Amino acid sequence: MRLDKYLKVSRIIKRRTVANDACDAEHVTVNGRRAKASYDVKTGDVLEITFGERTLRIRVCDVREHAGKADAASMYEVLD
Repeated sequence: MRLDKYLKVSRIIKRRTVANDACDAEHVTVNGRRAKASYDVKTGDVLEITFGERTLRIRVCDVREHAGKADAASMYEVLD
């Protein structure tokens, strides 16, 4: 699954266009490297998303095309 779509489906970022813009602005890294929105997310990847001064580190636990509100949080594990 594309990185921008994963961020939207897992509800880390509210809209896919905003997720795409965050990737273009180099606010998202995967396993320590800058990632484009087209990066193919895999289970076990470590994502770092920078929101201003705050950085969110997560590990991908599951990749699903669709997730309900209750299931979205189970798609990742927050680190730190």
